[in-house]
Amino acid sequence: MEFGVFDHLDRGDSPLADFYESRLKLIEAYDRAGFYAYHVAEHHSTPLGMAPSPSVFLAAVAQRTRRLRFGPLVYALPLHHPLRLIEEICMLDQLSGGRLEIGFGRGSSPVEIALYGQDPAKAQRIYAEAVEMILKGLAEKRLDFRGEFFSFDNVPIEIEPLQKPHPPVWYGVHSVDSAERAARGGLHVVSLDSAGETRAFADRYRRVWRERRGDSEKMPKIGISRFIVVADSDAEAIASARRAYPVWHRSFYHLFRIYGGGPAHPRPADFDGLMKAGLGIAGGPEKVGAFLQAQLAESQATYLVGQFAFGDLSLAESLRSVELFARDVMPKLRVGESKK
Repeated sequence: MEFGVFDHLDRGDSPLADFYESRLKLIEAYDRAGFYAYHVAEHHSTPLGMAPSPSVFLAAVAQRTRRLRFGPLVYALPLHHPLRLIEEICMLDQLSGGRLEIGFGRGSSPVEIALYGQDPAKAQRIYAEAVEMILKGLAEKRLDFRGEFFSFDNVPIEIEPLQKPHPPVWYGVHSVDSAERAARGGLHVVSLDSAGETRAFADRYRRVWRERRGDSEKMPKIGISRFIVVADSDAEAIASARRAYPVWHRSFYHLFRIYGGGPAHPRPADFDGLMKAGLGIAGGPEKVGAFLQAQLAESQATYLVGQFAFGDLSLAESLRSVELFARDVMPKLRVGESKK
């Protein structure tokens, strides 16, 4: 059992310079606490995402951490030129001493894709083509490629990643079909859905993986992500979560209030609803540990990804949450995993 962090970098009420510095201090705490990796979302034209250029923010993360791995979850490929992204990935991997983990997707918000002048109806095809081209470009010195959207003829690749043939690749799963595709590609996966749905994804992933590879290779991580607030008492934690979560939720729905429609994966309007749906927990270490142990048992996930900073949670609140989680929750979850 390993532990990671997911972050939207959604904006609170502090000035942006202070916001970025506070988040980097929190990421330093993740590094000290022994988390495996920090995963940041990419969003545009919305307070949900203050890292619209994940590479720029992650370059700062590389310099403020020593052991923590990190990466985008995900690069929204319809909004990136793949050749430029190859170069950025190589730079980040070299600057971090080989600690980069890369996630690719079509982009979760059609509104954001349209605001960039792209056709959301083509997003899946652009994603599939760009992934193929990027992984090819990361492993070769010259790039030849012919596709529907991108074509390159003998382009020199003068930069290279430190990890060979490329950094580990991640994918967000929301169906058994996407879990099967990820297993065939050997990708690490993270689910934001319920424990029961994640169990179905995990079962399909494991079956396809073993059919193709047997036990000759180590299976990639099968992750599940949850909002997590830990405090010295249940009452303190739930009060903080109830205050902060609606701020995040307003950011999550920001563009849909302006342009209409709704997110592909809706979230409850308040933290009590989120806990009832099994998608988050707030409490003291004992309550949080019991909830997460049950989630892991039901989902059969091997990688727990916490969202510890959201809405208007203060740096002090998040630092205390991470401290208690690392000290009192992580060891018990590791023990529980070893007894399976």
